[in-house]
Amino acid sequence: MLALTFPGQGSQAVGMGKELADNFTESKAVFDEVDEALGENLSKTIWEGPDDALTLTTNAQPALMAVSIAALRAMEAQGFEVTKASYVAGHSLGEYSALAAAHAISVADTAKLLRIRGEAMQAAVPVGKGAMAAIIGLEQIAVETLCVEATQGENACQIANDNGGGQLVISGHLEAVERAMEAAKAAGAKRALALPVSAPFHSTLMQPAAERMAQALAEVDVKPTIVPLVSNVLAEPISHPEDIIKRLVEQVTGRVRWAESVQYMSDQGVNKVFEIGSGKVLTGLARRIDRDLAGTAIGKPDDIGPALETLA
Repeated sequence: MLALTFPGQGSQAVGMGKELADNFTESKAVFDEVDEALGENLSKTIWEGPDDALTLTTNAQPALMAVSIAALRAMEAQGFEVTKASYVAGHSLGEYSALAAAHAISVADTAKLLRIRGEAMQAAVPVGKGAMAAIIGLEQIAVETLCVEATQGENACQIANDNGGGQLVISGHLEAVERAMEAAKAAGAKRALALPVSAPFHSTLMQPAAERMAQALAEVDVKPTIVPLVSNVLAEPISHPEDIIKRLVEQVTGRVRWAESVQYMSDQGVNKVFEIGSGKVLTGLARRIDRDLAGTAIGKPDDIGPALETLA
């Protein structure tokens, strides 16, 4: 059984997707559609940079989606069908890419939603007020306890991502995150590392962004998925439009339960995972979560043929 996964923020790189656009008219059409939807030449930023412009949340989110769908269109041009997969899933913003892949939201609407999402998440918290950190080498229950103990008054932190392999990401007010990091080191964490992010994603501080996304999603035509989506916040499959909208709103402030999502798919019989888009982050995580999973990253033309041969 096959699952398709779609990367999140941090996987962006200047030049990503250029080979796809140069080799497949179907891929080039995706970038054109995203540019038209946003009313700007985002493709130029994706392919030429500068890096700091591409890294901006408002650009990185629609850019990564564009590359993922461009890669998928190239796969389809070589005979692949999305319905060959049993599930789709995406890490944070990648969930939107997964929904576009599963025909629940159009590429143009997905690009617009991700631009709104990026702007809303950036605007939700003043720069310097929030933070995120990776905690490596502690059990989830221990990190949850540290977050509770580090929360004082209005200064709160929580687990934002459970990425598997002993890697947890916490998010929240700067002071609370710093307290949790120090406590994690004292508790024996291998590493407690501040992340170079511009806002405390997937925390309660993102509530204004969640409200903005609820408004935006209410104005978009969301259809049932043609392949079940394993939701970030549930780690279970959904396919109905009302569920999709509800969970996308919850995802802004809620935990990305990636390890549980991948384990769920494996428990259902998935043994092969294609990571579609830029980078290989999710491919590496899949092996750490379940060693029986065979992961393949597909982000360039040369990746496609060998990957599709494994389905024969």
